[in-house]
Amino acid sequence: MRVPAVQVPVVPVVVASVAADALIDIRDVTKTYGHGETAVHALRGVSLRVDAGEYVAVMGSSGSGKSTLMNILGCLDVPSRGEYWLDGSNVAGLSEDQQALVRGRKIGFIFQSFNLIPRTSALANVELPLTYAHLRRAERRKRASRALDLVGLSDRADHRPNQLSGGQQQRVAIARALATGPRILLADEPTGNLDAHSTDEVLGMFDQLNSEGRTVVVITHEHDVAARARRLIQVSDGRIIVDEVTR
Repeated sequence: MRVPAVQVPVVPVVVASVAADALIDIRDVTKTYGHGETAVHALRGVSLRVDAGEYVAVMGSSGSGKSTLMNILGCLDVPSRGEYWLDGSNVAGLSEDQQALVRGRKIGFIFQSFNLIPRTSALANVELPLTYAHLRRAERRKRASRALDLVGLSDRADHRPNQLSGGQQQRVAIARALATGPRILLADEPTGNLDAHSTDEVLGMFDQLNSEGRTVVVITHEHDVAARARRLIQVSDGRIIVDEVTR
């Protein structure tokens, strides 16, 4: 069962001359923090294309630039130079409000620390992004319930995060990411706080979601996590040094 996409206002965009299935198209992107001798060159001329339905792992050591790349992919940061086209939208040409709409409509975020509200039920946590979409409460509740059912936690809807295992908390976070029906799941070190069993459980969920057509991008430093993806990208010193299909 798939979670239906949330209806939000259409964002006016300029369509690039790229294939229709190019969800992510980064062109010669650089990112520099600071100026002069203290400047940090986080990305140095990165170009990357991810098509619909791909399962991609981005690997790199601390300071390699992978976190900066993730922030740009998620429209949480902007390049210093170069272009980023997200599903046909030139991100640089959008206002902050338009970027927020595109981000909320196209991308579901999953983080290492789960980022759940402690004193709120699993169901209410999953409902949160739907609140920003201005849906009525009954519709929010229905879609959040569907998302929890999708990750196998419908029987934990009333549990607070501290009543759930780490793996269950991450599954709630995945349900929250899915609730708005995004085309892309962007996961930042999603298994970093999980034991081996919970890690396998969460990665199995990514496998299933990808097999159903969802585009999955995982940022990780763990080789066993990256091995589950179908394409591996390695970043070092702000550059992509490996980009290969693995299976």
